[in-house]
Amino acid sequence: MRVVHSPTHLRHDPGFEVEHGLLVGHHELPIRAERVVQALAADDRFVVEAPTAWGTAPIDAVHEPGLGRVLAGAWDAFQDEVRPQREVFPDVFWHHGLRAGMDAPVEIPSVLGGLGRWCFEMATPLVAGTYAAARAAVDVALSATRAVLDGDRAAFAICRPPGHHAARSVYGGFCYFNNAAIAAHQAASVTGAKVTVLDVDYHHGNGTQQIFYDRADVQYVSLHGDPARAYPYLVGFADETGAGAGRGTTLNLPLAAGTDDDAYLRRLGGALEAIDAFGAGLLVVSLGVDTFATDPISDLAITQDGFERCGRAVADLGLPTVAMLEGGYDLAAVGENVRRWLVGLNG
Repeated sequence: MRVVHSPTHLRHDPGFEVEHGLLVGHHELPIRAERVVQALAADDRFVVEAPTAWGTAPIDAVHEPGLGRVLAGAWDAFQDEVRPQREVFPDVFWHHGLRAGMDAPVEIPSVLGGLGRWCFEMATPLVAGTYAAARAAVDVALSATRAVLDGDRAAFAICRPPGHHAARSVYGGFCYFNNAAIAAHQAASVTGAKVTVLDVDYHHGNGTQQIFYDRADVQYVSLHGDPARAYPYLVGFADETGAGAGRGTTLNLPLAAGTDDDAYLRRLGGALEAIDAFGAGLLVVSLGVDTFATDPISDLAITQDGFERCGRAVADLGLPTVAMLEGGYDLAAVGENVRRWLVGLNG
């Protein structure tokens, strides 16, 4: 199986985030992707290669161009306008109630206001290398997708930073550009075929859902911790099924705390039935392994054997499949967890 990876991700290295009102060490560390590439490079079933460059057009086809502009320039602007600082966060956040009855702002001159216009929480700082790393993650996603469209049965993109929390006009949740959504949109545009995004990260991919919520050609299916207790809290409920032309193309399967391999595989089976019925020509998997039993920021109980079983079940769909790294924060196990899932997918 072809694996696409870029060392540019190392330039995104925040030291801290704000979680539950506390200043804590950043969970989404460069070592995550390095552990994954090490595990796959040591297995001769996988071939690691570099991405090709795709430019900004595929990003702007999915995200509002203002998002790219703020990610490209806000860190430098903060250094000049506010003070030198390694991690940059907004001071305020856009909320519809601030301008109720008025038009939403489009461009905001203050870097602090601009950051809050495009970010939704405090776990996702900008550092000097964030934009370069986020651009490289998109290149990785698109290069792996191109390999599958060109005939590979499956490929894997080691995307870092991850992407599935980034919506059309907002970043957050460790995510800046939505790698999976950009790849799915590109594939649907190029082939004219339907595409399914299957999201198996512990946290609901609110961004991917929002981007495709009213589209009939891209299906979004997610298994995740119930937002009644799990981030992102405000979205990911079972009654969210799509709107307009996309009504019925969103399927959310919230999971109870402690869900184990067998229970998870039963829910995955239902998800795969819905995917099969949709009739997609390509499957994009947002592969988060933070469902692991000892992941520090989740409460499910999936084992490494369970990951391999999940990958095998997805392979049994018989669809060309590109998987992309999302979450997974047990640093001792993340590489092996991803490898086992992909061994299952590889057959």
